Amino acid sequence: MAVRTSFAEWKGTLKEGAGTMKLGSGAYEGPFTFASRFESGEGTNPEELIGAAHAGCFSMFLSALLSNRGFVPTIRTTATVHLEAGPTIALIELDTEAEVPGIDEATFLQLAEEAKTKCPVSKALAGPEIRLRARLV
Repeated sequence: MAVRTSFAEWKGTLKEGAGTMKLGSGAYEGPFTFASRFESGEGTNPEELIGAAHAGCFSMFLSALLSNRGFVPTIRTTATVHLEAGPTIALIELDTEAEVPGIDEATFLQLAEEAKTKCPVSKALAGPEIRLRARLV
């Protein structure tokens, strides 16, 4: 299966420093700061990128489940990631709306719940092994 790589660089102290996050594909590169993560400053933050990844993964997984049953959906999902004291990600709310001609509500809700549980990002956020390779240069 695929292996993906992303990159981050941080320069300076926590509050006065700044960093850049970049996707390995080159599709996104942007700044982040203490203010963009913990306040309302300009730039992005890890939680926003996690939310985008989760919304995209969930939507694709739900589409696969629906498509396997012969439905052709249009799915829009918002992921709201709550960063709380600690800091810790305490909650992720997935809010999805779908146009699925011909499906009944009970089947749709059952498949949406399955997608929430089984999409790879949901599984990763439940606690994968994390390996670290660290070195001073």
